Amino acid sequence: MTPHVRRALLVPLTVTIALPLALYYVLRVQGTAQWQALLISSAIPAAHAVVTAVRRRHVALFDLLVVALLVLSAATSLISGDPRVILLKDAVLPAVLGLWILGTLFLARPFPFEFGRHLRRGAAEADAERAWHGLPEYRQALRGLTVLWGGMQLLDAALSTVEALALPVDAVPVIGRIQSFALLGLVAVITVRRSRRFRARHGISLFGTGGEAGAPVPQEAGSGA
Repeated sequence: MTPHVRRALLVPLTVTIALPLALYYVLRVQGTAQWQALLISSAIPAAHAVVTAVRRRHVALFDLLVVALLVLSAATSLISGDPRVILLKDAVLPAVLGLWILGTLFLARPFPFEFGRHLRRGAAEADAERAWHGLPEYRQALRGLTVLWGGMQLLDAALSTVEALALPVDAVPVIGRIQSFALLGLVAVITVRRSRRFRARHGISLFGTGGEAGAPVPQEAGSGA
């Protein structure tokens, strides 16, 4: 795994999972109320979204959703004092993300193809475009990953909803993060295995992270999307 790929994968996991979890339990040890600790720890991914938007001068829809849900859950919690309102926010995010990922099946390119743009370098982007237009198996493989990734997010959302409503509040953050890591790990293993099989069979990487740049891609007349 190259440093660029490693950073693209680890930074979101650190900002959205590891740091908020650590901060929540530090605050709880110091005697902070549950809803306050949840609110403060949730501010980390929201602040990261704002900083990213300012730096890039572009507001991503999902980053806007993170900030909006934090504001909404904060306002509701201030009125009700119920920490489970904030916990439910963590179920809404993967639900929306999962539906959005599945929705990209109806766009020009599905989510895994667009995700790969952050990993590809040089001629790999041109190789990916040629493969998309000329190799039906390439399109099928990426659409299959779209269903896998979207389905995983919806499963995470469903489990998080049950946990937020039924489990002790202090147990939910760590259980939820372990659950998310486990699901992400499972999907990552499946994705890597599928990608390796595809590369061995067709000679091109699904994400353009390895192999020869400018590798030939079979062309099929009349194919495309």
